[in-house]
Amino acid sequence: MRLKDKKVIALVDNDAHDLEHWYPVYRLREEGAQVDLVGPEANTTYKGKYGAPAKTDFAFSDINAKDYDGILVPGGWAPDKLRRYPEVLTFLQEMDEAKKPIGQICHAGWVLISANILEGKKVTSTPAIKDDMENAGATWVDEEVVVDGHIISSRRPDDLPVYMKVFADKLAE
Repeated sequence: MRLKDKKVIALVDNDAHDLEHWYPVYRLREEGAQVDLVGPEANTTYKGKYGAPAKTDFAFSDINAKDYDGILVPGGWAPDKLRRYPEVLTFLQEMDEAKKPIGQICHAGWVLISANILEGKKVTSTPAIKDDMENAGATWVDEEVVVDGHIISSRRPDDLPVYMKVFADKLAE
């Protein structure tokens, strides 16, 4: 259990891509990490894009990013909602400043764009937001996983196994 002393925020909102939310959560829990589901409200069930429920442990206002070792931003349509919460943007900015692992997949790049942390970074995402990523100052590449320092990015559900191996390795450092 190499991640037994690690705590990770898994952001939640309606319409997160079910696989891009649950696969990372379970993968990190398998390695012993404490993964807290954090959303707009605590003890609330949010429905994934395909209907899988995710009940939050905490509300954004209940936690301090400084108490965590990493953060996961899911894909799907949830990123367009998540990017509107000042607390989420603050979490990402604090994680970025502390060089803690930030995982983003698919449309999750929208949230990092809104947090203003992509300038000069090499990343990937769903090709649908390539222009958005580049307009935020990032260099976009079409690869299954891209690591630029502490930011780990991936494109789509097919990339989840390699994405989460790389994220878990970074978290274990």
